[in-house]
Amino acid sequence: MKNFLIFTILIFFLLSCQSVSNKIDENVNKEEKKLSKWLNKSESELKIEFGKPDEIYFKDNSPNRFYKYTKKKLKIKCQRIFEINEKNFVIGYTSKNCF
Repeated sequence: MKNFLIFTILIFFLLSCQSVSNKIDENVNKEEKKLSKWLNKSESELKIEFGKPDEIYFKDNSPNRFYKYTKKKLKIKCQRIFEINEKNFVIGYTSKNCF
């Protein structure tokens, strides 16, 4: 009986972890689809949707600008960075903790 109880509890925890993992994967995929739509869009369209960036910076030897948007939700810091080329179009993005 004791072994059955331990086995049942172990299965419950494993299934719970899998459900959380599946939910996170699902939300990450949604975020990826949302951000991929911004590729080849203009800088002005990006600013209309997301507003003024929290930070604008350049990387060494690159003429491209990087717009960083940061939000905090439930003490989790979501960070989205868009790369803008010289022609003012979005050519790349990264997302961290935005799910």
